[in-house]
Amino acid sequence: MGKMFDSMLPEHEAFIRRQHLFFVGSAPLHAEGHVNLSPKGYDSLRILSPNEVAYLDLTGSGNETAAHLEENGRITIMFAAFEGQPLILRLYGKGQVILPDSADWGRLEGLFPKLTGARQIILVSVYGVQTSCGYGVPLFSYDGDRETLVKWAETKGDLGLEEYRRQKNAVSLDGLPSSFAE
Repeated sequence: MGKMFDSMLPEHEAFIRRQHLFFVGSAPLHAEGHVNLSPKGYDSLRILSPNEVAYLDLTGSGNETAAHLEENGRITIMFAAFEGQPLILRLYGKGQVILPDSADWGRLEGLFPKLTGARQIILVSVYGVQTSCGYGVPLFSYDGDRETLVKWAETKGDLGLEEYRRQKNAVSLDGLPSSFAE
């Protein structure tokens, strides 16, 4: 059976630090809007306290999470054990988008490796932690990070990435603006 906690316990934090992959879920308020679920990799998540995490978000084909957060702040981050003992852990929270020109960027960016294509940091205030068995999650082994996204960003360069974000990351599938809307 699943268990709920008000904050991350030390064993939750240790589990999260061992994971190579996590999933981010968000949704607009409109009942017919698209629910977004995004896989995240690299060494991109940091635990700031038992009730706060942040992850470095790289430029991608959309920016649904940011648009949803700017509309309503709701976010869920899920981790699943693909190696070792089975476990699923979800962090429920309120998120905010931290852009490179924000005062909070300077405080947070040094926590992450330098990755070309970094567009924003998602800062999450965690109000609930849920664990469940994970017995149905298959076993997989981690072979390493893909280099494709970072290499793609490197070929775009700073100006190319800015233009790409204006074109592809400014509006969600449901027409919600993100930080990159003009």
